[in-house]
Amino acid sequence: MSNEQSFDPLFGFRQLSGMWEKQLNGLLYNLTDNKEFVRTANLGLNTYSRYLEQVRKNQEFIAALMNIPTKKDVANAAKLSIQAEEKIDILEEQIWNLQESVSSISKDNVRMFEEVVTIVMQMKNEFQKVSQEMSEIHNIKAELSALKNLIGKEKEQQKKESKKVQDKELVLTGSNTPK
Repeated sequence: MSNEQSFDPLFGFRQLSGMWEKQLNGLLYNLTDNKEFVRTANLGLNTYSRYLEQVRKNQEFIAALMNIPTKKDVANAAKLSIQAEEKIDILEEQIWNLQESVSSISKDNVRMFEEVVTIVMQMKNEFQKVSQEMSEIHNIKAELSALKNLIGKEKEQQKKESKKVQDKELVLTGSNTPK
């Protein structure tokens, strides 16, 4: 049983393809070793590249007439979309930074407004105290001016009385000159 060989249906095909490969490799080697063939192939490649360039230009021209995007247009659009995405990412980061700074500024503003409110309340209380003191000062000033007027009237009365007394004394003593 071990002497029996299994039948491989592709064995012949492999042998045939191996022989063809060797023959084609030899033929290509002989052709490429020839300078004439290299010059002819170079000429053919140059012609082919000019032909492809002309086809590409015609394709772009026709695409422009028909308003159809070309590979170049699609590549440019992809590049622009990538650039726009990057810019959007940068803008998002900047917006997040701005939001953080605005929130910190608003917290600082709230603290500042609270301080301002307390200072305003203190100033209001001080103003009320000052206004009460001012009204007391006006009352005291009015009382002082009333006292001054009263004292002035009393002095005038005393002067009049003293003059009357002097006049009486002058009349009693009989002299015209006051002492």
